[in-house]
Amino acid sequence: MTQSKKTIAFFYPCFLGGGAESVALWMMQALCDKYDITLFTISKFKLNKLDLMYGTSLSQFPIIQRTFIPEIFQGICYFLIANNKFFRNLFFHFCLRNLKLQCYNYDLVISGYNGVDLGKKGIQYIHWTKVITGEGIGGKISNFSEQQIHQNISLVNSSIVAKEAKKVYNVDAQVIYPPVVIEPSQIPWEEKENAFICSGRIVKAKEPHRVISILKQVREKGFDVKLYMTGGGGGVYEWQYQRFIRRLIQENSSWITLYNNLPYPEYVKLLSRCKYGIHFKKEPFGISIAEMVKAGAIPFVRSVGGQIEIVGQENQELFFDTEQEAVDKIIQIFQDGEKKYQLREKLKIQQHKFSTEKFMLEIANVVESYFYNSPQILQKK
Repeated sequence: MTQSKKTIAFFYPCFLGGGAESVALWMMQALCDKYDITLFTISKFKLNKLDLMYGTSLSQFPIIQRTFIPEIFQGICYFLIANNKFFRNLFFHFCLRNLKLQCYNYDLVISGYNGVDLGKKGIQYIHWTKVITGEGIGGKISNFSEQQIHQNISLVNSSIVAKEAKKVYNVDAQVIYPPVVIEPSQIPWEEKENAFICSGRIVKAKEPHRVISILKQVREKGFDVKLYMTGGGGGVYEWQYQRFIRRLIQENSSWITLYNNLPYPEYVKLLSRCKYGIHFKKEPFGISIAEMVKAGAIPFVRSVGGQIEIVGQENQELFFDTEQEAVDKIIQIFQDGEKKYQLREKLKIQQHKFSTEKFMLEIANVVESYFYNSPQILQKK
């Protein structure tokens, strides 16, 4: 008689794009061949569309989706989530309530969406702390317990988040770097464009206007560089900032091009053509920066944040604190061909840290260890 697969309830409330979404999908990819997975989310979606965006093959597996909002209302629901913190919190806690009511029907519960009360001991992948809390009406809806977060096995996307999780949740977390789907670029360095790429949502928090200011100063020093900006919007509350950015781009259209909501395969092609990358925001990790490294670009990033682990602590020439420091360091690299070559060689070593294969193996090992070491919590009620 064939032994039935163990069952996993996987919590990820909604799919609106971003690095955390990619992590959740690849976590399920790592497990769906060996375990029966039920995804607890707000509203049903088509897995094949996400497969095309992120390189997964989840639609080939019998993943069950447990939802509480009919598909016909998904558009308005996601609109409210993207643009209103109150409704986002409300929907997320209803999704969590749905999971907790059924958690003991599964051998394991996993959150791909940060630290949460899963109803019993489970595994949580933390991108940042306090994303979902027990405060307000939301906490009452899901009967949220901060103490339950402490009981979970915690995974994080960087060492800086591990330190924050220790401080906030008092948990010892294992670092598992997010997966980067793209392969190293095969385009020779000499054939790439003398261009920078800046990836991410066009929102004030990412500060893309600071990137424009930095590279404008570099150009004023006599270096003819281009800038390609990619990314979508951030909801209705970012419209004013997006208009500001579009005006800046229009004023500098001779050297800046904006690609809004570029399909991922086209984004990879664009990224692979660029010699350089730049990112101003301090990130818990920074998936777009890891993509730059994998594509063979030289990225200039802030000196504080998870992006340091991506670029490599030893590559101090690529870290900056202020706009002026960024300008100075970019020009120094431009003028030193030997240093440029050395950085490219050292960044190749970093590329191997972010493969999908490495990520899936590490996730699979954590889950297998959970089942092996925790037999007492597998009993269903």
